[in-house]
Amino acid sequence: MKPECFRRGPGGLDNLAVKLSAKVDYAIRAALELAAAEPNAVTAEAVARAQGIPLPFLENIFADLRRAGLVHSQRGAQGGYRLARSAEEITVADVMRIELGHLVEIHGERPEDLAYPEAAASMREVWVAVRASMRAVLDEVSLAEVVAGEFPPTVQRLLDSAGAWRAGYWSPAAEP
Repeated sequence: MKPECFRRGPGGLDNLAVKLSAKVDYAIRAALELAAAEPNAVTAEAVARAQGIPLPFLENIFADLRRAGLVHSQRGAQGGYRLARSAEEITVADVMRIELGHLVEIHGERPEDLAYPEAAASMREVWVAVRASMRAVLDEVSLAEVVAGEFPPTVQRLLDSAGAWRAGYWSPAAEP
């Protein structure tokens, strides 16, 4: 018997997995370290140590963030990295888009550019809705809010909702 998460209705997307690369995770965590240190510069070594990120990998991430205009670098004894704008103005989605390009892609395509045949014809609308729901969180949460652990009311309601902290993973192999 299939569990509730495979049914339509409330909780029907519990089995939807969002997989992010280590690079995206590290980029967000590095930006959060800079947000926590505002207005001071932080060395890459300090960020790597604080977040357990391999330094060579982090240096590549900082290069991406710098090219995108999200961080500034400063040389010298007081050198390091700092956010180019205040942490209140930078969202989690801003950082993610630098490393991902788009928040949601299916086979390298944006959802609105997809065309499915026959019975799957309406899947494009489902993927657009998934992207919209991700934006509703990621475009609303600033780095400052994550550092403070204080989220916008719409996001807090999601966090407080029944089932928000449940993994919801199901596999036929896991059934007794």
